[in-house]
Amino acid sequence: MDFKYYIVIGGYYNLGFAIFHIFFWKIFDWKIQLRLLKPVNKGIMQILNICLILVFLLFAYVSIFFTEELISTDIGKSILLFIALFWFIRAIVQIYYFGLKNQISLIMFLLFFLGTMIYIYPFVISIQL
Repeated sequence: MDFKYYIVIGGYYNLGFAIFHIFFWKIFDWKIQLRLLKPVNKGIMQILNICLILVFLLFAYVSIFFTEELISTDIGKSILLFIALFWFIRAIVQIYYFGLKNQISLIMFLLFFLGTMIYIYPFVISIQL
């Protein structure tokens, strides 16, 4: 498989996370659950989620529509590395905050680590070209 396809797959991977995060209000019953927080924390949670949705959409957009630029320019390679780093850090904080004993937490860790691999592979190949 051409390594460029990994980036496009990564685009759809990030799009999936954007859609997942859109449903956080319903999935995690935020209408009820966030009432337990102070208003400032309730706002921060929702604002961060909205901003994260936008980040995932940006990652998806550049991955799907600017694949060639991501592997052929210095800024593109930097973006690939940043996206890989984003997913790596997300995988690590999964362990810190949730551990790996719970099956769901382990699956989420592996899913986040997959994001790292999807982007680090084309980054490594692109810097060798």
